[in-house]
Amino acid sequence: MPTLLLSARQTADAQSLWRACIALNWNVARVHGWRLPEVSPGGVAVYGEPLLTEHVARELGLQLQDPPVDWLPKLPARWRGRGIELMSLAEARKTTARAFIKPADEKCFDAKVYANGSELPVVGLLPEDLPVLVQEIVNWKVEFRCFILKRKVMTLSPYWRDGALAKAEDGSWPATTEELNAAQTFCERVLADATVEIPEAIVIDVGLRADNEWAVVESNAAFSSGIYGCDATCVLPVLLAACGNT
Repeated sequence: MPTLLLSARQTADAQSLWRACIALNWNVARVHGWRLPEVSPGGVAVYGEPLLTEHVARELGLQLQDPPVDWLPKLPARWRGRGIELMSLAEARKTTARAFIKPADEKCFDAKVYANGSELPVVGLLPEDLPVLVQEIVNWKVEFRCFILKRKVMTLSPYWRDGALAKAEDGSWPATTEELNAAQTFCERVLADATVEIPEAIVIDVGLRADNEWAVVESNAAFSSGIYGCDATCVLPVLLAACGNT
């Protein structure tokens, strides 16, 4: 029987996953103070903030699946739909054009539109060899999170709409059937492209641009990505595979 280890933080995502574990007859426990609970010899998955997942992986010998930092810029242009360059923070500081700039791996500074590279964090605050992504600015109408297992969309949900979280007042993440089908169809087209290299279990975000064309927004590790309105019972097998369980 698989076991899911959760952060001690009480979040809506953690609660959804806890309920899903009960529904699927999984074991589930929280990690308090970095001390791991006793776990069964079966498959173990972890879900939480990066520091926690890395700690659990080291302690239990899990092989976490994470997209490489150059995954997005290496993606064929027909799928990413915009110019993206991977460079060091030092190189990004020399950018003179307005661009969307974000850390390629860790969330160590704000991912946003910068007027130019001089607006990036103060020299000395972060290592100058930090990998960052400098992207052409895109206006997204709506963005969807897709949990992927073996190149199949297991579940998806909108998370961003017209510049704000896509969450309704009742706590739901509404989208029309047409939107959901279009997002899944586009993501499946990307996954069907044999030139696109991806880990077995991963998260891919896709979005509809202002010009009504779909494009890949980014890819993230499943074990530390928000699930929004995704079906938590479908997220669990993705987490299990993302932690090295086959």
